[in-house]
Amino acid sequence: MAKTQTQSQKSDPKAPDFLAWHVSQRGEKSYWNKVGAAWMHKDKCGYTIQLEVVPINGRIVLRQPIEDSAEPEIGKEERS
Repeated sequence: MAKTQTQSQKSDPKAPDFLAWHVSQRGEKSYWNKVGAAWMHKDKCGYTIQLEVVPINGRIVLRQPIEDSAEPEIGKEERS
């Protein structure tokens, strides 16, 4: 009897909807370090945030990914 293999179809991982950045202020300069990502829930009523590190100071900013860029456009951020 021949063995048959069944492969479960796995979808490709979905790209994040937002990247999470830790922003710290030192004098006049802001330093941005990527710390994680966020994905919208299927029902579009929330997000799952996955952080690789948890900063103890500064703030975390969620920004939409920019293709072919490792850094966000600094200066266009709304400050709260």
